[in-house]
Amino acid sequence: MTEPNLGTPLTEQLSWHWDNQLRPRLDGLSDAEYLWEPVPGSWNIRPRAEAEQPNGSGEFSVDFTFPQPEPPPFTTIAWRLAHLIVGVFGMRVASHFGGPPMDYASHAYPGTAAEALGQLDATYAGWIAGVRGLDEASLWQPCGEEGHADFPMIALVLHIHREVIHHGAEVSLLRDLYRARYGG
Repeated sequence: MTEPNLGTPLTEQLSWHWDNQLRPRLDGLSDAEYLWEPVPGSWNIRPRAEAEQPNGSGEFSVDFTFPQPEPPPFTTIAWRLAHLIVGVFGMRVASHFGGPPMDYASHAYPGTAAEALGQLDATYAGWIAGVRGLDEASLWQPCGEEGHADFPMIALVLHIHREVIHHGAEVSLLRDLYRARYGG
C-alpha cells in the first residue's frame, strides 16, 4: 500500500478551514467594515495622500513603520487582510512557487473590500496550489526563509497555516464587533 503524499493532509488542513470557516465569514464584507478603525490610531489602508509615511504603490498605502512602535498599534480588517495577502501568502508564493514578485514596499494595496478579497483569493490559490505540488522530499528540504533558512519547508507550511487561522479569527472577531456596534 502506498502512503499518500504528506502535502495532501497539509493542504486539507488549510483548505478545510478556508472553505468551511474563514472564507464564508468574509462574504459580504463592506467597505465600511474593511476600513473601520475601532480605536484611535489604528493602522489601516488609507489613500496615499492621507498616509503619514506612504508604503506600497498605487492610490492606497498601508500604515507601517519599522521598527514597530511598542506597543504595536491596533490593526484594522484592511490591514490584517493586507498582511495575509502580502506577507503571509504573496511573498511566499513568489519565493517558493514562482508567483509574481510581491513585497510590502511595492504592493498596490486595495482601497475596497472587494478588491482585497480578490487579492486574498488569488494569493491563497497560489499558496494552496504550490503546497499541493510539493513532494515528500521537497517538504523536508530547507525552506531558505531569512532567519529560518535551515527549517524544513514543512515547518514553513505549518507556520503559514497557523498565521492564516490566527489572523482569520481576528478578522472574524472584528466583523462580529462591527455588527454588534453598527448592526448588519
